[in-house]
Amino acid sequence: QMEDPIQLKEEGNKYFQASDYEKAVQSYTQAIKLNKDKALQAVLYRNRAACFLKKEEYAKAASDASRAIDINASDIKALYRRSQALEKLGKLDQAFKDAQKCATIEPRNKNFQETLRRLGANIQEKVNARGAIPGSQTRVQKMFEILLDENSEKEKREKAANNLIVLGREEAGAERIFQNNGVSLLLQLIETKNAELILAAVRTLSGMCMGHKARATAILHYLGIDNICMWMSVDNEEISLAVCNLLQTITDCLLGQGTEEHHGKEEAVVLDTKKDLRMITMRLLDMLVSKKVSGQGRDRALNLLNKNIPRKDLKDHDNSRTVFVIDNGLKKILKVVGQIPEMPDCLPLTENTQLTASVLLNKLYDDLRCDPERDNYRVICEEYIKSKIDPQNMDKTLHAIQMVSGVLQGPFDLGNKLLGMKGVMEMMVALCGSEREIDQLVAVEALIHASTKLSRATFIISNGVTLLKEIYKKTKNEKIKIRALVGLCKLGSAGGTDYGLRQFAEGSTEKLARQCRKWLCNTSIDARTRKWAVEGLAYLTLDADVKDDFVEDEPALQAMFELAKTSDKTILYSVASALVNCTNSYDTKELVPELVQLAKFSKQHVPEEHPKDKKDFVVKRVKRLLKAGVVSALACMVKADSAILTDQSKELIARVFLALCEDPKDRGTIVAQGGGKALIPLAVEGTEVGKIKASHALAKIAAISNPDMAFPGERVYEVVRPLVSLLNTERDGLQNYEALLGLTNFSGRSDKLRMKIVKEKALPDIENYMFENHDQLRQAATECMCNLVVNKEVQERFVADGNDRLKLVVLLCGEDDEKVQVAAAGALAMLTAAQKKLCSKMTEVTTQWLEILQRLCLHDNVEVQHRGLVIAFNLISADKDLAKKLVETELLEILTYIGKQEDDPKKQHIINVARDCLTRCMDYGLIKPLSQA
Repeated sequence: QMEDPIQLKEEGNKYFQASDYEKAVQSYTQAIKLNKDKALQAVLYRNRAACFLKKEEYAKAASDASRAIDINASDIKALYRRSQALEKLGKLDQAFKDAQKCATIEPRNKNFQETLRRLGANIQEKVNARGAIPGSQTRVQKMFEILLDENSEKEKREKAANNLIVLGREEAGAERIFQNNGVSLLLQLIETKNAELILAAVRTLSGMCMGHKARATAILHYLGIDNICMWMSVDNEEISLAVCNLLQTITDCLLGQGTEEHHGKEEAVVLDTKKDLRMITMRLLDMLVSKKVSGQGRDRALNLLNKNIPRKDLKDHDNSRTVFVIDNGLKKILKVVGQIPEMPDCLPLTENTQLTASVLLNKLYDDLRCDPERDNYRVICEEYIKSKIDPQNMDKTLHAIQMVSGVLQGPFDLGNKLLGMKGVMEMMVALCGSEREIDQLVAVEALIHASTKLSRATFIISNGVTLLKEIYKKTKNEKIKIRALVGLCKLGSAGGTDYGLRQFAEGSTEKLARQCRKWLCNTSIDARTRKWAVEGLAYLTLDADVKDDFVEDEPALQAMFELAKTSDKTILYSVASALVNCTNSYDTKELVPELVQLAKFSKQHVPEEHPKDKKDFVVKRVKRLLKAGVVSALACMVKADSAILTDQSKELIARVFLALCEDPKDRGTIVAQGGGKALIPLAVEGTEVGKIKASHALAKIAAISNPDMAFPGERVYEVVRPLVSLLNTERDGLQNYEALLGLTNFSGRSDKLRMKIVKEKALPDIENYMFENHDQLRQAATECMCNLVVNKEVQERFVADGNDRLKLVVLLCGEDDEKVQVAAAGALAMLTAAQKKLCSKMTEVTTQWLEILQRLCLHDNVEVQHRGLVIAFNLISADKDLAKKLVETELLEILTYIGKQEDDPKKQHIINVARDCLTRCMDYGLIKPLSQA
């Protein structure tokens, strides 16, 4: 018996995929007994819960999912499985609560939203069916009585809270609550300071506001924007997020987004929303600089500004909201990016606050329409930063440098201009030499961000490298040491050389990487500092020895994957970069042998491939990363907010996925860990290169996987477009081929999928590849068409006049390539069976049709021969005159020869079709039975 819980888990996964749930349970149970790792224990419990769901043992499924949730409260798979189990057990209220948590974690997940709608409807139906409380007004009143009564049983309060939320999401229910003093009662619930009741009240209010401008406006005025912002400022993540969603819903209504229908007389009421929107914006800006606001509350305010202020579409000329924020709040945003967490006067921040503020600065700058607007933005920044630079007050100056550092992470052009301000660069370099650690910390970070601006890199290299080396060697502060190392790595990258990194710190690049891994694994160091270790590794893993050692360091990999779950743009990019390096999924220039020889002859340096960059080592690293759970980490990264997950990061993740999918044996594991689902958004949004890489990875999975398993539910239809995008002459042959294989697989599943392929206008491209000189491309395209011709719309295109589609298929039946023949003959057999018009048309498209048909009927390959005889039967059955034409040829002898053969189980299906052809000819009176001949 195995004693490794990881191996047992993998064994259980294989049994589960094979639908052997009993054996899967046994493997997971044994692993649970042997395992001591908490994170793995949660995975094992939730996997066993999935088995119990399949076995319809719902109580056990709920129990195991609960155990997983006890270990990790935000385990979305465990929460969803418990929700499914509780629903089956009839505990709809509890199931609704779990589904709601899932939807909060992943608001864009359609499955969760659909589950919420279904459960909500079922709960409402159940409440209505009871009919214990007469009258809608009394029913609403009763719910509030239960909720506001401190002596009510916990279960009753939970049911009442869930019923209220469900009621608030329905138009009739929302209006019922609104008309029966509901907003006032909901406000009382919020004032109880009971977290559960506050959440129920806020979520009910969100439902009531959705899609109804007048009601949303009334609720905003009744609650007061100051109160809403105060509730959002609390140091409770769930409440803060719920209030943020409420304010977003109100804002959507005021902006006229998401309103699907007019309600009552609202159409006749003209609401001036601009004043309310400006009031909301001003309060959010005030939140940014208030010490009373929690770090989470500040993040929520920044996120709301990020989402609602810049234009969604640059074709819309109205950027007045952005101009308003710049005039009234740019200095407040700069104050946030200028905060120094290590100083006592710092505002409450999270690890993401300042980066989110930098993202907002960037979005606002990009939303400006003309140079005067951009100049105004720059002037405000310059004046504010200058006001903070004071040689007599170093703390004040530090904030100024920190602001420059924050802007450098935002708008690129503006950051470059701020670096050119008098004294800024000199002050950064001078602070590096300061005795105060806080000065060094701020200055080193600023130098790192400045080094990416290549126009300033020369100045920094000549002045900063020596200082950074000295700081690295002398400082005992790990926070400063790690930043100095990353700074040197960045400067090396900017300057195009390593600047002595291999000899630096009395060691090699491997030694520096080991130090980074040590920092990465040290959980006693704050996450903000550990992220720099990841950034250091993103540079150092360019070295083949470093990346080979890194993938063997399981704790370091797990620490990096864990950090990747945080909403930090820099971490996501750095993790993705390190993984691209480890999988060698970056672009490389092919060395032309002749040019290499010429370079050697002229005694020029020719870069040689490192032994550990050869294919065997890359494959080994990929396998190691897969075993360490890289797919789950990547899937988690893809879920990050668009402000955090940049197009560049998406491209890097897509590159890694493509490298992971290289070996067909690994694709099942990738799908099982959520890789298929994660690739879909990467194939739709991002850089052109990123979308192509993600689409290619999807094609590799689609080519060999069961679509129902790899892309369950409606998700499979989202994969079609990325596959079709690869049917392009600009893509390479392998991308074309694997996309065709994927579409062939899909088109064999259902007519709905075939229709989707047709709607994506793939048919002309597939036909073009049927003309290809490349055997494998021609074969793949023909096989795909063979599956598509089952669809009636495709058949009608063959029937239509003025095209050579049928001619192409007939000629392909005469190819020497057996696989092409099998596919083409299969397509022709189905077409002639479905459309009688095509039977006569087949005899007109080419003079070679009869010769090709006879060759098919005599083929050595049994599959080809059977399809040829089916075509012959379809032609004979279609029309007596056509049958007569065939009987007058050598085809009758062929049919007679095959039909007279003795019964043979291996060939019986062929003999039977030949006999059916002869029988049909006898029915027409074209030939006589042998006894009458």
